[in-house]
Amino acid sequence: MGGPVARLLGFYMEFELIETGKIINTHALRGEVKIDPWADSAEAFCGFTRLFIDGAEHKVEHMRAQKGFVIAKLTGIDSIEAAESVKNKTVYVPRGDIELEDGGYLIGDLVGCAAFSEDGGELGKITDIITLPRGEVLEIHGAREILVPLNGEFVTDVDLEGKRVTLRLIEGM
Repeated sequence: MGGPVARLLGFYMEFELIETGKIINTHALRGEVKIDPWADSAEAFCGFTRLFIDGAEHKVEHMRAQKGFVIAKLTGIDSIEAAESVKNKTVYVPRGDIELEDGGYLIGDLVGCAAFSEDGGELGKITDIITLPRGEVLEIHGAREILVPLNGEFVTDVDLEGKRVTLRLIEGM
């Protein structure tokens, strides 16, 4: 199953775009934007060389981390008015541009995986990832709905090839 279709250089190319942040404000007068990065860190986000906004590709002219956010200058956004026009827009990158460490994964890839407890009992399917102020939570539907924090204390194993996630549950979950 392919992702969105983006018009690039006069022809159509299909690839999967991944949400990676949101433009939350303008910065200065020359078209820079302030991005809230949805990545492990603002520094990690600064490794991207192109971003997509509303399906249009923008090459990164320069980007820097600043207090947990990213300040970026993108091609085609050359004035404060142009920067204002993309404020509150979601920023995407092609899946192929995302480099993961060994054992790393995109949290969206967990949706659809079967969830199991450490003792091997099937809990159901992961149907959504909910973002809360203190972090992400897995929504699991099975015999009952359960919510499990997405962190190393509760997620003990992720097998994306086998579409299986193993969880350590505490009493009351």
